[in-house]
Amino acid sequence: MKQILAAILSALLCVQPVFAMPVKEPVLYTDAQGEAEDNDETQKNSNTQEPAEGQEAADTKDSAGGQTAGSTGNEAGPQVGAPSAILMEASTGQIIYEKDADEQRPPASVTKIMTLLLIFDALDSGKISLKDEVSTSEYAASMGGSQVFLEPGETQTVDTMIKCIAVASANDACVAMAEYICGNEEEFVKQMNQRAKGLGMENTHFVNCNGLDTDGHLTTARDIALMSRELITTYPQIHDYSMIWMENITHTTKKGTTEFGLTNTNKLVRQYEYATGLKTGSTDKAKYCVSATAKKDGMELIAVIMAAPDHKQRFTDATTLLNYGFGKCNKYEEEKAKSIQPAKVSRGVAETVKVRQKTPFAYVDITGADLKTIERKVALNKKIKAPVKKGDKVGKAKYFLSGKEIGSIDIVAAESVDEISYKSAMGDTVKKFLL
Repeated sequence: MKQILAAILSALLCVQPVFAMPVKEPVLYTDAQGEAEDNDETQKNSNTQEPAEGQEAADTKDSAGGQTAGSTGNEAGPQVGAPSAILMEASTGQIIYEKDADEQRPPASVTKIMTLLLIFDALDSGKISLKDEVSTSEYAASMGGSQVFLEPGETQTVDTMIKCIAVASANDACVAMAEYICGNEEEFVKQMNQRAKGLGMENTHFVNCNGLDTDGHLTTARDIALMSRELITTYPQIHDYSMIWMENITHTTKKGTTEFGLTNTNKLVRQYEYATGLKTGSTDKAKYCVSATAKKDGMELIAVIMAAPDHKQRFTDATTLLNYGFGKCNKYEEEKAKSIQPAKVSRGVAETVKVRQKTPFAYVDITGADLKTIERKVALNKKIKAPVKKGDKVGKAKYFLSGKEIGSIDIVAAESVDEISYKSAMGDTVKKFLL
């Protein structure tokens, strides 16, 4: 008899429409220095160049983005002599201080941060390895400026080439690596610009991979901070190279074997207690630049200085910004994202979908506010309609301090939910009846 009734019921379902689940209103709830030395990199080309010494506002985005800060209150901030500067907290991307941070200027060898980023991208993808032998072309050997004097036909491992770039700012090693990864420097530079675009570096255009003065080779302090952040947060192993003070490499050529000493162009590595890197640069057009990174009490800062008049001012300004940041900043950081109750789904094979906060929230405050009073409000989309794919955005977790929104994190589906069909509806009904 049950079999007969089930058959009749199934036949009736075939001619009846499947009605959607009712859509509820959005869910909203609240959870309670020292002086610099003169022996640094030298950038020279056909021009006469100076020797260098050596979603929405306030959202917290993923690693390629960052948190957009409001007014930084420069009038009450530190005194910086260089015409362009910026101070950023690395984990959030929050701007703590800025001064003409969007003015396009030549970056000199700070360009090499992007070169290093693409090298580590290639390592991460498995395209190259640290043990690979890289041959130096005639063109790479001809770069001049700051270099390690690679000779045509000379080979060095990728690991050694990275040291040459990160420590000694070697133009020849940059071009050799560009050619090794992409076949030629032109294609490598194309990828540099593509990577820059992906990071939101809106005012950057690279013409070469080493930073030698060339018309149109420009960036900004903000854009340098963005690429520096990407490098140190995605590939923290860069610090293993950027913190080398002195090291020897071996040249093996037809002339024999010789030792060559590398000395870090970033004097903050030796002079600033909390330094972690990152890269200096100087040419006639660029003057003196640096992207200085430092870490203290679990907080890493990025201080970018552009167009300083001399090497001493470059490092003094960077130290001033870093000290200001460490003295003023108070960081709020969730150890892990808080749980969220499942969300209702219409027209789904399931009535609800499990959801999660995409990442834990972090925020940097410089006002002295009590960060224990930060509130979290979760707002799910009014209509979540099947099919839902795992990872789909279904809402936001917004964070408030003293009634002001300070950031938000996307809420995403933690599982997939298929759209209900006649077949699935009929099957579920039959199962319920038979049970």
